[in-house]
Amino acid sequence: MFQSHKDLLNYDLNVKNLGKAEFNSPLNLSEQYGDKIVNYVNDNERVFTVILKNEYDQFKKNGLQLPSFEKAGPRKNIFFEPGETISAIVTCGGLCPGLNAVIRAIVLMNNYRYKNKITYGIKHGYQGFIKKYGLEVIKLTPDLVETIHKSAGTILGSSRGPQDISEIVDRLLELRVNVLYTIGGDGTLRGAHEIYKEIIKRNLKISVIGVPKTIDNDIAFIDKSFGTETAFSKACDSVNAAYIEAKGAYNGIGLVKVMGRYSGFIAANTTLATNLVDFTLIPEVPFELDGQKGFLEALKNHLLKYHKSVVLIAEGTGQNLFEKELNQCDASGNKLLSDIGILLKGKIEKYFKDQSISSKVRYIDPSYIIRSTPPTPNDSIFCLQLAQNAVHAGMSGKTNIVIGYYNNEFIHLPIEIATSKRKVIDPESELWLSVIESTGQPIKLVN
Repeated sequence: MFQSHKDLLNYDLNVKNLGKAEFNSPLNLSEQYGDKIVNYVNDNERVFTVILKNEYDQFKKNGLQLPSFEKAGPRKNIFFEPGETISAIVTCGGLCPGLNAVIRAIVLMNNYRYKNKITYGIKHGYQGFIKKYGLEVIKLTPDLVETIHKSAGTILGSSRGPQDISEIVDRLLELRVNVLYTIGGDGTLRGAHEIYKEIIKRNLKISVIGVPKTIDNDIAFIDKSFGTETAFSKACDSVNAAYIEAKGAYNGIGLVKVMGRYSGFIAANTTLATNLVDFTLIPEVPFELDGQKGFLEALKNHLLKYHKSVVLIAEGTGQNLFEKELNQCDASGNKLLSDIGILLKGKIEKYFKDQSISSKVRYIDPSYIIRSTPPTPNDSIFCLQLAQNAVHAGMSGKTNIVIGYYNNEFIHLPIEIATSKRKVIDPESELWLSVIESTGQPIKLVN
């Protein structure tokens, strides 16, 4: 962790501002503690990335400054005039629980707290800015979004892939947009950064604020993203079903594949939430199929002892087991994956057949069911808070940032840092220790 935090010193952690904030906030908050009124946040308030004493000592020993992020929240002085600010919201990439909740909260914050009556919804991702697609720009009102947080998906629709940045900024100017809110993952945020650069190139005063959306929870220096809790909560249903199927057959094996291209957070948390999984396989911890210490032998030993087993695997795991890589990407630039669930099902069935051991494998892939699920109450709360802080940031003239959550605080995270690397599970972390203690699987499934 020390090295990860030390790497932050290579980046500019300061937040870009459009200019001097000359308007008074209409929120009527306080600047004094003890008066029982919520306080404004000062730009000098920072959130340290380091909380462990041994890491602090390493920074101190090396004479290094502790890295910190700007704290999010309402400012006393804001850049855009309340009641006169026009915003636009766009959702991009794959579906994720909570998208509608974020949209709704941005609209209501603009309308009721900052008195802004115009918030546009851009249809189907960045495509919606490009006129050749003929997509309607809709005006989002409190009445229109009143109950959408209860529904899955996004009322704006989504799309993948880059669009002409110059045309996007032209459309922002045509709509007289002051603040653009982009809700999406790594590809969306990279697109937002390109939009920001074009805005700066033209010397325009348009704020670009990102709300990070990644069901895999893999954005760097963000402790959690919306939708992840809902994802593993819904995945629990599939693990429960796999357990019942495994228990119902002699030597039954329930195999479940969940999302997680490079990061196994959904698989790990589903394992802990159900406490029914015997083997959890994630991209961060390589495993081997064959050999005395491989996965198949460990599965056989478990099955002969208990006569049932539940295996949970993240989609990006074991791509090295395929004879030929796909070497193809989707429209967002994400590498297409071979189906490890289907491969593993076949390998398990063949292995036990060759061993003359009777078994039944039941394979469940709930991915699209999970993506299309309304958010849990706790996720809804998190979506609301992300959106509230996004609007505070936009109105205060912050730009080229995402709203993050780090060390139990909401922060302003420069987009370049959010997209600098992918967050993954540390195999030496407490989280992974909890997983292997829950499953009882060997620490390593390699020979």
